[in-house]
Amino acid sequence: MNVLHAECFEHAFFDDDWWSQVNRFSLGWVTARASGELVGFVNVAWDGGVHAFLLDTMISPTHRRRGHASELVRVATEYARASRCEWLHVDFDPHLRDFYFRACGFKPTDAGLIQLG
Repeated sequence: MNVLHAECFEHAFFDDDWWSQVNRFSLGWVTARASGELVGFVNVAWDGGVHAFLLDTMISPTHRRRGHASELVRVATEYARASRCEWLHVDFDPHLRDFYFRACGFKPTDAGLIQLG
């Protein structure tokens, strides 16, 4: 996970304990594998009620532009729906607007953000 995250988000490798994080804070997660190798991931966090949140959607650069990311989001959406969540939220950088709105079916909303650090 750490290698995939560093590759997808273009940062240095961190030795994070993903297993503990997703087990503690997530409703679930979806992965994609190719020949046994982890090539994609999306985390479905939640508030313990009816709101779920997509975090860390990532596909290895060597597997992009094949529909894998939209399939991860589709499966995550169904999983959240089956868990009786009523809303699925996602935040993203501007260059991903078409992906989330066109390929995945999200709708634009008003939102607010405070940078804390």
